[in-house]
Amino acid sequence: METIKVATAQFENRSNDKAYNLGRIRELSKAAAADGAQVVAFHECSITGYTFARNLSEAQMLEIAEPIPDGPSIRQLTAIAAENNISILAGLFEKDEANQLFKAYVCVDKNGLVAKYRKLHPFINPHLQPGNEYVVFDLHGWKCGILICYDNNVVENVRATALLGADIIFMPHVTMCTPSPRPGAGFVDAALWEKRDTNPTPLRLEFDSMKGRSWLMKWLPARAYDNGIYAVFSNPIGMDDDQLKNGCSMIIDPFGDVLTECRKLGDEVVTATLTREKLQKSGGYRYRQARRPELYADIIGQQHNSVQKVVWMQGDKK
Repeated sequence: METIKVATAQFENRSNDKAYNLGRIRELSKAAAADGAQVVAFHECSITGYTFARNLSEAQMLEIAEPIPDGPSIRQLTAIAAENNISILAGLFEKDEANQLFKAYVCVDKNGLVAKYRKLHPFINPHLQPGNEYVVFDLHGWKCGILICYDNNVVENVRATALLGADIIFMPHVTMCTPSPRPGAGFVDAALWEKRDTNPTPLRLEFDSMKGRSWLMKWLPARAYDNGIYAVFSNPIGMDDDQLKNGCSMIIDPFGDVLTECRKLGDEVVTATLTREKLQKSGGYRYRQARRPELYADIIGQQHNSVQKVVWMQGDKK
């Protein structure tokens, strides 16, 4: 297919309320399909909720997690995909036959599971195991990859997924509006969310500041531009446990331009048409062809001890 219509969504999830979250996924998938989308993407842990998991024991995590593809949430996602004749990407906690826990993100269509990816750099709960492979799969004739949240901060992950053939990389997140050493970072006051209908301006100023969108736009377009791929970014809006998130789910083309973006202060889904011609016309495509891996293969591939620090969790007392 020379074109594909892809949607990205944002919604306010509820912690450990799969029925509610799947209900929102159903409604937003229906809206995306009505707009002509063939694919719709939701945020990291959109089925289960996310930030609340930092407080859970291993036993509690195992109770929430599900096997893939035989768990009830995957069956419900498949039913939603069939109802709307649309492919759906969404996230949840996974447990395998040995009761190992993973942060998973899946793609399903009306026939069931199309692809499953495990986050390479999980951190929200100490009992989560890291994934150990990249995933590239076919979707409506396009090659697609998945990288979850922190995975996209390590630029090698995006380049590797692109080199494996991905034209589109789905980038589900739960991000922004948390403290960091970078200038302007910090939490957004939840009281502003409660007043969003009567006084939206202060909330929008915070969401678009360096706490939120302005920080995102420093690096997310570069991932698409440098690698000559489409980036489909999905992020929740509203309260996720005790943290306020700013949404701004968007689709960015291989030139680094925003094709479409959620701008409502609430649940929303937007759609864009992706065209193949941009893939090879982009600078990122040409630069990939010009690579000289003999110069740096040994440098990039040298042994390294991975140290992952999440600043806002260092001072978390909950």
